[in-house]
Amino acid sequence: MEYRKVGKWGLRMSELSLGSWLTFGNQMDLSDVRGVMHKAFDNGITFFDTAEGYNSGVAEYIMGQVLKDFNRIDYVVSTKIFWWGDRDRNQRGLSKKHLIEGLYNSLKRLQLDYVDIVYCHRPDPETPIEEVVSAMEYILRNGMALYWGTSEWPADLISKAAEMSREVGILPPIVEQPQYNMLVRDRVEKEYQQLYEDPGIGLTTFSPLASGILTGKYNHGIPKGSRLDRFPELRKHLEETGILSEKIFEKLEGIQSLANELGASMSQLAIAWILKNKHVSSVILGVSSIEQLEENLKAADVKKRLSDDIMRKIDEILSE
Repeated sequence: MEYRKVGKWGLRMSELSLGSWLTFGNQMDLSDVRGVMHKAFDNGITFFDTAEGYNSGVAEYIMGQVLKDFNRIDYVVSTKIFWWGDRDRNQRGLSKKHLIEGLYNSLKRLQLDYVDIVYCHRPDPETPIEEVVSAMEYILRNGMALYWGTSEWPADLISKAAEMSREVGILPPIVEQPQYNMLVRDRVEKEYQQLYEDPGIGLTTFSPLASGILTGKYNHGIPKGSRLDRFPELRKHLEETGILSEKIFEKLEGIQSLANELGASMSQLAIAWILKNKHVSSVILGVSSIEQLEENLKAADVKKRLSDDIMRKIDEILSE
């Protein structure tokens, strides 16, 4: 396992990490999660990611139960604040009130004194960036989090937040958490280019397998009990964005053939491809079993076999 710096900053995290969206408390109970988290930790994963909105706080609670099994100095943990309750009652969004109270409640569920990173889970057009930075000043100065970041924010807003952070004398956002995979690339590869130098952000990317599309299991329909069968809203989103389409499945035939040549699964190739991006600090895995975790962990070895020539072949297949 490689341990990468988060952008230009001093914090390091495992290149593969474990997330909890849709799995902790939905597909896995406490016993299942404990088994997966211990397996991940034993294989070098030290970064665990969650959010207040994942299963209405249940994911944080379960993760907190298992984190007690480890020494605090041995792992990095993050949570994200935005979605909780009713916006009209200050329980949603990025108001100073919700950011501080939301993180306070997250810490209680996690049973931690602080998180390493707190993310603003989405941009909030109803809250001025000055207010968000003011909340982060309070959070950082009071030790509720060591660093802060953003998730799916536009580049210009991240730059503005960084500038205002410097004005009040706190660290700027050091990390962005975007969706990034073979089928979703523009934001990471184009829009964020200016941010890798200043403020020097790193990336903790989610959905490396495009909600399972890059595993190949949906090439011939939606298997009963699969993630897209269990979560119809996610399926609808993928259909609307064109990711769940025959055109994509045709491209994936070429990716599968290349994976076969490498002696890897399509999943492993897809994750390894992300790891080749030097701006990615960690790829967040979303697994529902130890078997899935073991499969995905092998991507770190597949990464070493991805030559420049193979990377060009992948681009050619995806651009067809």
